[in-house]
Amino acid sequence: MGIQEYIDFANSHPVCFLSTMDGDQPRVRTVLLVMADETGFYFDLLKPKRMVKQIMLNPKAEVCFYNNAPDLLLAKQMRVTGVMELVEDEALIQKVASERSFLDGLAGQPTAPMTRIFRLCHGEVFFWTMPDLLKEEYLERVKI
Repeated sequence: MGIQEYIDFANSHPVCFLSTMDGDQPRVRTVLLVMADETGFYFDLLKPKRMVKQIMLNPKAEVCFYNNAPDLLLAKQMRVTGVMELVEDEALIQKVASERSFLDGLAGQPTAPMTRIFRLCHGEVFFWTMPDLLKEEYLERVKI
């Protein structure tokens, strides 16, 4: 299986769960994917948020995407494990801030100056389904 199937899954199911470390305590929250391509999985986070500080202290992270199937036998999740890298691309920051301008209203101020783009890369990705219940260690993994 090639990386494109994983990219397509992530882009089709952009709401996902991001896990970071806060000292020795894992923290998980729901985030929205910006995009995925052959270079990694991109997320926009606001600098004042604790998760940004956690990533800067320990850039190892895992994201779980889920297809939200109504029938558990059709459920499929995709786990991406790797390193979060800060992407300092002003054009991408402005594009994302423009596309997510509703955040300005929620924050009560423009979010573009606070927007940080992170790319999850240098790791691996794999799918898991209900029939894989006791087979996780044998599942195919693709390097990213």
